[in-house]
Amino acid sequence: MSVDGWNTLLVLGGIRSGKSEFAESLVVDAPTVRYVATAPEGDPEDTEWATRLAAHRARRPGSWTTEETAGDPRRLADVIAAAAPDETLLVDDLGGWVTVLLDPAHQPADDTATIEELAAAVRSSGARLVLVSPEVGLSLVPTTPLGRAFTDALGATNRAVADACDAVVLVVAGQPSWLKPGAAPRAATVPAQAGPGQAAPSSAGAGVGAGVGAGVST
Repeated sequence: MSVDGWNTLLVLGGIRSGKSEFAESLVVDAPTVRYVATAPEGDPEDTEWATRLAAHRARRPGSWTTEETAGDPRRLADVIAAAAPDETLLVDDLGGWVTVLLDPAHQPADDTATIEELAAAVRSSGARLVLVSPEVGLSLVPTTPLGRAFTDALGATNRAVADACDAVVLVVAGQPSWLKPGAAPRAATVPAQAGPGQAAPSSAGAGVGAGVGAGVST
């Protein structure tokens, strides 16, 4: 376990909660960071989604490298398991990973076993590891079978990964609340987003990234 109380961390939060920015702030001082992008690029005509991805890429420092795992959900566990102790990995996010896991192209599959493989890789990881994931427990139960399958799988993933991690933090409106352990090992908040016509506030780790991975803007 690292000097600030954790080596593996799960960052939870709702849409636009600031969870990704918070996760990025925790690894910005690392000598090197490998950003593991889990989400597919999506529909080329979906300009709003493309804008979200572009915002994610722009925040990454140019020194970070990017690795894609959207082609095969089982590969994420392999990437984590193979990471060296001197590496820092930022996985963003597990919601995208579950989306790929449930894609018909990857079915039939034992989703439970795949989630267990991921949790086992996290538990045994020697690398500095931060995983970002949407928190679905506060939302309404979806009215469609596919929606329920997604929330069920993501909820199971979050529980398994949270159990495997040294620490878990929930970000609400940019404010981190440490769930595991009970006290924050370091103080950090997420800078507010700039409004229309305003310049974005500077923050640690901001910069134009050279990586080209997909990611969910949160």
